[in-house]
Amino acid sequence: MTTPFSSLDDFVALPRLSGLALNGDGTRLVTSVATLDPKATGYRTALWEVDPAGAEPARRLTRSSAGESGASFLASGDLLFTSGRPDPEEDEDGEPRPALWCLPASGGEASLVLAREGGVAGVTTARGADVVVVSGSMLAGSADEADDAERRKARKKSGVAAILHSGYPVRYWDADLGPDEPRYFAVDGLDGLDGLDGEARPENLLPDAHGSLRNASPVLSPDGSVLFTSVTVPEAAGSQRTVLVRVDMSTKERTVLLDDPDNDYAPGPVSPDGRHLVVVRDRRTTATLAPSTSLLLLPLDDGAGGGPVPLAADWDRWPAPEAWLPDGSALVVTADDDGASPVFVVDAASGEVRRVTEDAAAYSDVSVSPDGVWLYAVRSSYLFPPEVVRIELASGTTERLRNPAGRPELPGTLERVESVGEDGQRVASWLVLPHGASADAPVPALLWIHGGPIGSWNAWTWRWSPWLLAEHGYAVLLPDPALSTGYGQHMVDRGWGQWGRAPYTDLMAATDDLVAREDIDGTRVAAMGGSFGGYMANWVAGHTDRFAAIVTHASLWALDQFGPTTDAAYYWEREMTPEAREENSPHTSVGNISTPMLVIHGDKDYRVPIGEGLRLWYELLSASQLPADENGVTPHRFLYFPDENHWILKPQHAKIWYGVVEAFLATHLLGEERELPHELGL
Repeated sequence: MTTPFSSLDDFVALPRLSGLALNGDGTRLVTSVATLDPKATGYRTALWEVDPAGAEPARRLTRSSAGESGASFLASGDLLFTSGRPDPEEDEDGEPRPALWCLPASGGEASLVLAREGGVAGVTTARGADVVVVSGSMLAGSADEADDAERRKARKKSGVAAILHSGYPVRYWDADLGPDEPRYFAVDGLDGLDGLDGEARPENLLPDAHGSLRNASPVLSPDGSVLFTSVTVPEAAGSQRTVLVRVDMSTKERTVLLDDPDNDYAPGPVSPDGRHLVVVRDRRTTATLAPSTSLLLLPLDDGAGGGPVPLAADWDRWPAPEAWLPDGSALVVTADDDGASPVFVVDAASGEVRRVTEDAAAYSDVSVSPDGVWLYAVRSSYLFPPEVVRIELASGTTERLRNPAGRPELPGTLERVESVGEDGQRVASWLVLPHGASADAPVPALLWIHGGPIGSWNAWTWRWSPWLLAEHGYAVLLPDPALSTGYGQHMVDRGWGQWGRAPYTDLMAATDDLVAREDIDGTRVAAMGGSFGGYMANWVAGHTDRFAAIVTHASLWALDQFGPTTDAAYYWEREMTPEAREENSPHTSVGNISTPMLVIHGDKDYRVPIGEGLRLWYELLSASQLPADENGVTPHRFLYFPDENHWILKPQHAKIWYGVVEAFLATHLLGEERELPHELGL
């Protein structure tokens, strides 16, 4: 049977859906769909409309060559979005900057609302008023929009790329921070959007924000009169914390609402009556205190009374707030739970939690219909990629709406399996089995270790698709060991600061049960992982020889080196003591490694800097127990991407990644040689 996983060209060409926006009267749903560009070297996103009733087929709304994203409805029904489509504000090199555009509810072509030198990165709208806040950037020394434009032109003309820093951090994931700084802008002059022609005016809401809005997202009150946001506050020794801030939209007065050295805060949605704000509280970690996420209800006026109150305080999950019910009686949230991320409803008065969706899927981007009868969300699982669904709130019945793309045919089946850790803890996994696996025809297997380390295998992933390996006849085990979410705080606590202990023994217990199956060939098993999963792959390599091959992507190798060079060294400093870093560092066991390893790293990875991959590669070769051939070549391999980051995002490079991984596994598990992608020039 031929599936889209039979060909890497077909796989990277599958449409990729994300995000969801519902208009005020509940009659329109808009999502984003990314497809390959004509050169097959990137993805282009377009906006699609999905019928909330499920009667009409999805229809495409936008078609520019630059693509569109960030859909958000105004209260009046017009649709705002961002796009770099050509406009009169192109820079001197003809490269369009992302700007704010509007598709009128009455129909017609999109019109330009706002273009600025620093671009428009995101859009936030109020539910009950035509109030718009956009995010964008300004150069650190700019006094206003005109000054910013002049400074940008001068910097570009001079060819200067240097950045002078006075604080920390200086990098984030794959971005060099500065000299741009994020800002929020109120969009003035929205009357008569059809005739604006890009003449709306941006008003800087926090002109002295400097770099404090990085990683923040604004939340507007229903009437648009108040904005809430997290703001980063610098601390000693390069550390930082986030506080909760209220900004009056008319006066720009800024008030700090919550500031606590033991917690970080971020805003969730405001209640329909505007009297309460949901707050996400993240506990600050120490070497002995693991992270924990909880929700608070913060009164916003004197009549609401008192300070913040814990919401569902006894619920042992990490909820993400999505939306209020229209009557303000309850909050809709999602939370990782036993290999899924269901929708829950939390009663605002009692904190009682009710699970709404019962399937083993992951939900996000949840909106509520105006009558409170329906929820709309994006759903995925390992059985299907993200899709738009409708959920009946009372019963939890879920219906797949008529989406822009269908579900791909899968080359295997999915099972839920369980093991028991050394301390008796239940360890659950997803197991992908290729078609034909049986006791009469046992198949080779892969242990795939998730990253994070705080996380869970519970949603479809394009970067780590087990189905591409199932297509080649491999079973793939996706375990949730210690440090995984969805199993209670204890599961995280078990592995905090001691990565080489419970996470490792949980993985080995899951592997023991995997190879004991009659449909698995226990003599042909490999391990692989990325980021923290790559760390665990390295740890596994130095502590057991049970695997025939190991693939390690964007992995931590020498923890003493990693800590000061990662983009958030202050966080790492809190996670492990120097003694724990030494005890849990994979590099100290390099002399024990006797398993062929494929090392993969991107040069633009600032979360796990390239030095980790380079040091791993050198020490692996210099201490290798595996003999080289007559040409001095060892069984180890290093796949290097000079222009990729922590993730391999370009479709042509994703094909290389999967092609090299499959060839490496075939050599060591199947005893077969595969032709490497010809683009490697080998």
